[in-house]
Parts: sequence; structure tokens; C-alpha cells
Amino acid sequence: MKRVLSAAVICLTIFLPTFAQRNKSVQPTAKEIGLASINRSTSESIIEFLASDELEGRESGFHGSYITSKYLASQLKLIGVKPLFDSYFQDFEAYSQDRYKGGRRFSVIADSITKWKQGTTRKLKMRNVIGIIPSDNSNEYVIVGAHFDHLGLDPALNGDQIYNGADDNASGVSAAFQIARAFIASGKKPKRNVIIAFWDGEERGLLGSRYFVDHCTFLKQIKGYLNFDMIGRNNRPENPPYVVYFYTASHPVFGEWLKKDIQTYGLKLDPDYRAWDNPIGGSDNGSFAIYKIPIIWYHTDGHPDYHGTGDHSEKLNWEKIIEITKASFLNAWNLANEETF
Repeated sequence: MKRVLSAAVICLTIFLPTFAQRNKSVQPTAKEIGLASINRSTSESIIEFLASDELEGRESGFHGSYITSKYLASQLKLIGVKPLFDSYFQDFEAYSQDRYKGGRRFSVIADSITKWKQGTTRKLKMRNVIGIIPSDNSNEYVIVGAHFDHLGLDPALNGDQIYNGADDNASGVSAAFQIARAFIASGKKPKRNVIIAFWDGEERGLLGSRYFVDHCTFLKQIKGYLNFDMIGRNNRPENPPYVVYFYTASHPVFGEWLKKDIQTYGLKLDPDYRAWDNPIGGSDNGSFAIYKIPIIWYHTDGHPDYHGTGDHSEKLNWEKIIEITKASFLNAWNLANEETF
């Protein structure tokens, strides 16, 4: 803890140039210390490992995804994030119908599984990786999440056979991890419990996040969900800072938070603010929105390598990833500490 805190203080002036204008006698706040811990090298190390050929595209239910989950659990343990359950893993099984009958999508919904088990089914074992940064005494929660699975590999492809998924969604995983580390580096417990979740099975139908909410015993105490899915590419090359900022329309303060933080901290982002009445589509945010939990979702739009084998780390806009991660940490800080929103 002391080493992380010291490193964060040292890099404060490097990563937050706007703070140079502060009186030198004024000590940085806990939030500022956490913000200063967010850096490019951490994002690069996480993304380049997850998007490496050795993980074979991180297909859920297969070896690459299993190794990824072990890696993420070890990283949470390393920085001092506690497991939400007895371990960092939330194991679950997903089923689909026999593929020759057209069953390609898997499900974790009990009614579907019961019906399919009467015939020939396919089964995959998956697991979410979930940690918690506990508050002092709150029974409320906020969740920061990103899916870590991707599409695996296809031996029949001519040429590159691996769907590395650097943008989709190693980029989002790096942001969620850095937010966890920033909370720890701040040295201050949040007012609400902060859950850090890495979902399995998103590419097969939001399976990991759906399983979590369907089995969550404190669902009504979840105050908000912050999602990441593809935050590293330039959909608009003429405007590299462009990012889509989805949020639940009934919570306009989410938009106000980002506008204020961009101005206060000099963040290099050009958000497309998209208030969404019922944000149930697109990514893991949908699993929470169906239960009326307010969401925020960062996304940099599609690109030619989406769900293709060309989604490699060297094509990422690293500066954008870091700016989005900083902005989203500030979102998470507000979700965890604002009394009303």
C-alpha cells in the first residue's frame, strides 16, 4: 500500500499538469492521488498480455480464457483488492442446443437450460473474476466492469487465425483494473462498496454479467454500473479524442460530471453525449439496465477490425485509453462517494 501511494504522489505532477497551478503548499486530495496513478505503461502491460497470441483469442470456456481469468485474479490480489466471494472466481455453466439444430448462442437462464437438457446440449464452464473495495459501513454498491473474453481462434482461416481482441475488450479490462488500483492508491475508503468485475462470456450473449445479476443477493443496493467495451480506436481519424458516452437518461448528472471533469482536469476528450432512456443493448450494461440500475458506458465506436483478426494492440490510441480511464475513474469516484445522484 505504501509503495503504491508513494508512486502515485511522485507521478502526480507528470500525469496531472493542471495541478501545477495549485499552491505548492496544498497537498493533493485522495481523489487526485488516485487519478495520478493511472498511466500508459500499466495499460500497455495488461492489453499486450491479453491480446497476445499465446492466449488464443480468450474464447470463453476454453484454455485462453481460463489463463486470462487466473491472470486478472492475481493482479487484483497484487494491488490489494479483496475477492467478493470466497475466491475471486464466480464459476458458472452455460448451455446451448445441439449446433446442428441451429443452437449457436449459449444461455445461463434456468428455464432455457431445463428445456434444452431434454435433448442434446452443449455445455461450457466459465467464470467471472470479481473483487471488492469495501466501504466502512455502507450496504450500497457500485460496479465497474468489462468483459475479458473474445472470439478465440479459427484454424480454417488462411493467414492470421487468432482473434486477439486488443480493443475488444482488452482495452476495457485495462481501464477497469486501473480504476481499482486508483481507488487503492488514493488511501481512502469509498463511501459505497466498489466492485471490480471482469465478465466472461460476453461475446456469447452477455453471459457472465447476466449470471451475476440473476444470482445477486444485493441487487437492490446497486446504485450504478460503469461499463467499458472497446475504448481504444479512432472511429473518426480526423478527431482522435472522440468517444461515445452513453448514460441513463434519467440521471442527467452523469453528463454534467463528465463535462465538469474535462474542464477541471484538462482531459483531452471530445465526448458524444448520448443519454439513453433504456440502455439495455450493446454490451454488459444491458444486464444491469434491465433491472433499472443506472449505467455509464464508454465506447469508441466500431472499426474495420471489429470482430476480426486484425484487432491488434499496435493499432490502439494509447493516449485516448488513458484519458478515458482518467475520466471514468472520476465517474467511479462520484458513484462511490456522492450521497445523491
